[in-house]
Amino acid sequence: MRSLLTVIGSVLLITGLIFAAQGSGHFPYPAESFMIGQSRWVYYGGAIAVAGLIIALMARRLSSGRT
Repeated sequence: MRSLLTVIGSVLLITGLIFAAQGSGHFPYPAESFMIGQSRWVYYGGAIAVAGLIIALMARRLSSGRT
């Protein structure tokens, strides 16, 4: 369970960061992406990244709670 949550959290974190970077125009790839330069994707990406970080931290906490 811990490994699955860690993977899911990591994927969400990376995806959120990519969305935010595309929305801000710092990662304009692919060039025809509808997200480039759209500020709402910065917010969506930030929320997704935070959710991924929380899930990854919860997975870490699950493992430290058991002996």
